[in-house]
Amino acid sequence: MKYKRILVKISGEALQNKAKGQNHDPVLLKTVADQFKVMLDQGAEIAVVVGGGNIFRGLSGTSSGTDRTTGDYMGMLATVINSMAIQNALEIEGIETRVMTAISMPAIAEPFIRRKAIRHLEKGRVVIFGAGTGNPYFTTDSAAALRASEIDADVLMKATKVDGIYSADPMKDPEATRFDKITYQEALSLQLKIMDAAAFSLCMENDIPIVVFNFFKENGMVEVFTGKESGTLVTHG
Repeated sequence: MKYKRILVKISGEALQNKAKGQNHDPVLLKTVADQFKVMLDQGAEIAVVVGGGNIFRGLSGTSSGTDRTTGDYMGMLATVINSMAIQNALEIEGIETRVMTAISMPAIAEPFIRRKAIRHLEKGRVVIFGAGTGNPYFTTDSAAALRASEIDADVLMKATKVDGIYSADPMKDPEATRFDKITYQEALSLQLKIMDAAAFSLCMENDIPIVVFNFFKENGMVEVFTGKESGTLVTHG
């Protein structure tokens, strides 16, 4: 394995099957569980931060009259729903998990406590962090960078629908070029939209490499984990 303790950031939209009208695609969730099982068997310690955009996105809610702060809290609750969906999918496959949330809701999850989270990881449990940072105006990318820093992750694996970071959106611009490696400073100065500036800055300050990879590629996570496929690596250079 190339990394031991990893934090995987998954967007809420990635869990959808729009064709079937499903917010949570059981087939996709099983592929996630299968890949996690392979990595756990090789000694990985896995944490997850998931977005809530398949259910509600706080920023977009403002366009329909929702107050930004209220919308962001609604989005945080959506991430908890997604966390529970991932937890259920993993436990069906026999993987022990814990959901920890930044907003206290003891009936369904543990509160986030750093030392407890690390202990769960050391015991081989997948820890799923819900409710973002617990504060409005922060994205789940920032939450992923924060949690990765707090648990001393070896890498932050950012799941996307493309195979790395490009100079522009490759879905819209056929001339877009792919980066194999890029520095945090370059990503910030080029204003690349793959993650927000706060997330890039936090990883840079705490020297946590970011790997951007294709979430939908077969065994994509396992390939990044073992070093067979690098995606785009973001480091100090």
